[in-house]
Amino acid sequence: MTENLVLYTVTERIATITINRPEKRNALNPELVSLLTEAFIRASEDDDAKVVILNANGPAFSAGADLAYLQQLQYNTFEENLADSENLKRLFTTIYYLPKIVIAQVEGHAIAGGCGLATVCDIIFSVPEASFGYTEVKLGFVPAIVSCFLMRKTSETIAKKLLLSGELFPAEKALEYGLITYVTNKADIHLKTKEFALNLCTETSANSLMVTKQLIGLTTNPGLEKSLSMAVQINARVRDSEDFKKGISAFLSKEKLRW
Repeated sequence: MTENLVLYTVTERIATITINRPEKRNALNPELVSLLTEAFIRASEDDDAKVVILNANGPAFSAGADLAYLQQLQYNTFEENLADSENLKRLFTTIYYLPKIVIAQVEGHAIAGGCGLATVCDIIFSVPEASFGYTEVKLGFVPAIVSCFLMRKTSETIAKKLLLSGELFPAEKALEYGLITYVTNKADIHLKTKEFALNLCTETSANSLMVTKQLIGLTTNPGLEKSLSMAVQINARVRDSEDFKKGISAFLSKEKLRW
């Protein structure tokens, strides 16, 4: 396992988890998903950390699925796709249920799974230059797992617009849709994110933060686990469809596909 795909540090009671795959635009693959999950579990158990910041090295926050990983998905069995979907679900639910506040510091594009990763964080700071998008439908895929979280952050109308079109949208639109919390200039985002985290560390009770986060999750997402179980099954089934295989093949060969 390549440990430096994810970096972990703690300073001033802030645990910083950094995606460190800049040469691949921080694209997700099973190894990176597992390492991120482990890092968040580590943060949850770290007595020196009260708040968690998730950021990324390089120009992109995360470009979604890794190309080699996408290629492999075409040949996976249903059981392998089911296990892989469970792996992503575990990462997202680890962040969502983490007993500590998770702040995303988005300094580049967050696309598909990368957009989902930002979506499940509690507070999201973004630079204005970042683009967001749930682009799965353009590949014959389904944004199944993230839809369970997105539907609780915004309206059904906006969720349908974003998930069905697969369009990219700027940070200002993400703010308008209620998907992110702040748009901050690149020169200031590190400082602003740290200031917000430090304020939580010094001005609020850790137990109150944990219980309030749990309360919000329980009252807004009472059926989340049932929805996620269904989403995992849908995720695995769709990967066996002809549209998915056709879409991935066209994407990998950089062909324009006319659906």
